Amino acid sequence: MGTVINLRDIKTLGMLDTAEHLDFDIREQNVRPGQSSPHRHEYFQIQINLAGTTHQTVGGSVRPFRRGCLSFILPHRVHFIPHPAGSRYVIINIVQRFLRPDLDIDPLDLEDVPIAKAPEFAPFLFQEYIDFDFVEAEFAEIEQLIERLFAENAARRFGSLELIRGLLLQLIGLVCRKHESEILRLAAGQAQQTSRRDALQRVAHYIRAHLTEEVALADAAAAAFLSPNYLAHLLKKDTGKTFTELVTERRMERAQELLANTSARIADVAHASGFADEAYFTRRFKQWFGQSPRTYRDSVRASTSGPR
Repeated sequence: MGTVINLRDIKTLGMLDTAEHLDFDIREQNVRPGQSSPHRHEYFQIQINLAGTTHQTVGGSVRPFRRGCLSFILPHRVHFIPHPAGSRYVIINIVQRFLRPDLDIDPLDLEDVPIAKAPEFAPFLFQEYIDFDFVEAEFAEIEQLIERLFAENAARRFGSLELIRGLLLQLIGLVCRKHESEILRLAAGQAQQTSRRDALQRVAHYIRAHLTEEVALADAAAAAFLSPNYLAHLLKKDTGKTFTELVTERRMERAQELLANTSARIADVAHASGFADEAYFTRRFKQWFGQSPRTYRDSVRASTSGPR
């Protein structure tokens, strides 16, 4: 079963909240308590499972997470990995400028970057679709890289950041090589677009289900497993509308439907469409369609009644 998410209780964490260094950091599970509820980061995160069997919720997907598995989390992606007693894992936090200092792109647009241009992002982009796991013999090389990352990060000196970046890219490269066919298949099938479309469908469903209530961007974003900033960015990019404009559009569509197909009072239509005040509803409807709700209803009836 997936994790039940409290829509109003999703934290957004920055490197200052979780890391000793603000560019790259690596730690074991015993350094500080793990997050006990769904959350998101402003940075990239990799988790490596060394012991224990659990599952991970990433966006709208739930996937197994056992020894030998690596989890790759994009910035602003809602996720949660509940670790049972006895688990052992490593967490790597990375800011984008450390992973790809030459790539100047908003983190909210990462899903639009072709993997041929930035193969380092591939595991992060496709985590919802692939289990990045290794058999024991293969995982030994991953563990060696982790040990070297720990050692270099603990004794930072001249050249350490270049060595750390190289080791990190080796780790990501091993994952990409092991799961090459799956990654290329998903890239060819544009799984990022599918993920965005699914997220927008969850937003649309949430708006429809709560249209008579106060519909908040934060709640709709949580229902779609996105951050509010990313949802606002995605809506503007894919639909050209703000969240408020989208909600208003859906309310006006419902009002049109009720006015055209029922004999409900204007006040009842207003309430059923999410407007508490009839006068405000009438004013907004006229702004939207250029005529009052009553005039719209009369015109629909006149056009459907036919000649007398």
